[in-house]
Amino acid sequence: MTPRTGLEVTLLGFTVPDEVLADVMARDAMHADQTHAFGWALVAAMRAAECRVRLLSVVPVSTWPRNRRLLFRGGRFRHDGVDGRLLGFVNVLGLKHLTRFAAARRRLARGPGEGDVLLVHGVHTPFLWAGVLLARRRGVRVVPVLTDPPGVALPTDGRLVRLLRGLDVALVRAALRRCAGVIALTGPLAGDFAPGRPHLVVEGIFHPPAGVRPRVEVAPGARDVVYAGGLSRAYGVDRLVEAFRALPGPELRLRLFGRGELTPWLREQAAADPRIAPPELVDRDVLAGRLARAAVLVNPRPVGQSFVHYSFPSKTIEYLSAGVPVVSTRLPGIPADYLPHLMLAEPDTVEGLRHALARALALPSEEAARRGAAGREFVRLTRSPAAQGRRVHEFLAALATPPTASTADRSAAVAAAPKS
Repeated sequence: MTPRTGLEVTLLGFTVPDEVLADVMARDAMHADQTHAFGWALVAAMRAAECRVRLLSVVPVSTWPRNRRLLFRGGRFRHDGVDGRLLGFVNVLGLKHLTRFAAARRRLARGPGEGDVLLVHGVHTPFLWAGVLLARRRGVRVVPVLTDPPGVALPTDGRLVRLLRGLDVALVRAALRRCAGVIALTGPLAGDFAPGRPHLVVEGIFHPPAGVRPRVEVAPGARDVVYAGGLSRAYGVDRLVEAFRALPGPELRLRLFGRGELTPWLREQAAADPRIAPPELVDRDVLAGRLARAAVLVNPRPVGQSFVHYSFPSKTIEYLSAGVPVVSTRLPGIPADYLPHLMLAEPDTVEGLRHALARALALPSEEAARRGAAGREFVRLTRSPAAQGRRVHEFLAALATPPTASTADRSAAVAAAPKS
């Protein structure tokens, strides 16, 4: 029998074809673009590292009645050269978790096998426990990819939902203790929810949509300040509007791409101020072009919120890849090697944002172009699928040391893997 080479990786999560996500988002309040983009970037990284990848995925949707569809059926798909299977489930509170767990168990029973790796995208309890039970039986190395803390409460949650979220957090922690290791967006996310587990920090992967071109020069006189993401107070969008209003210059335009609870308020601001454009929701290919035509890109997220040290704003990579000067607050989840390529808004107040935007807009055109090009080259060289895939492969290979090896050998292998 010919021995296998390389790593066999199954990604269990939410990585669905583009057209499936587009169909869902047209009828759902859930904003799953970032989850979708990260999932496919992770696939690209694994493939760049010569791993064989298969996908087991569910459609990321809000629970009924926020999404009016009750039944999601399974089926095969092939997207971007990768084979996958959609898992069916019933979209009702409680049944949603149970049916996703059953579907994942059934499909995992047909593989992976001993020595393979099961990546679980996110802290989704049904998938974590399906993986843990598989690992116990087959010796598969289960590695969750932690992109958010578990149990984040929503403003719309009732008392029952909050109680269920508390139970969910306990189940997630118990599952993480039984995993071989974790990949996390930030160190605190791994340290607080999977203490003692080997971990690798992968805050993002530079994987632009097909067809994206380098920075496009804008027409003389037009200068866009652009934000893309959730349109909410939690992300500092209201502060950004106030900071922008304090900037002089009739040639300036504030353009906001996304959706959220501030959308109606932002339409009112646009009606009252001709320099503010009404918010738009565009697909990722179109957005990339809009970012590349901006004078400055901005992330105004406040730094004092309890969850920010668990998160890395993926827009940081998207912004830098556009080749445009970037203004950002100093969020603790942003690794230090990004900071030379950002113009920091300090403090993270309206005045701090206004001052940072004014500095970025005052840059001579040559300096703005130089900064933009340096940021784009930074993410291309250090956060590409090839670069991040190599790090992930080394980490997974260390975890996958054969069970027959001594404990000391396995510990040494894991210690040799990169941690950040």
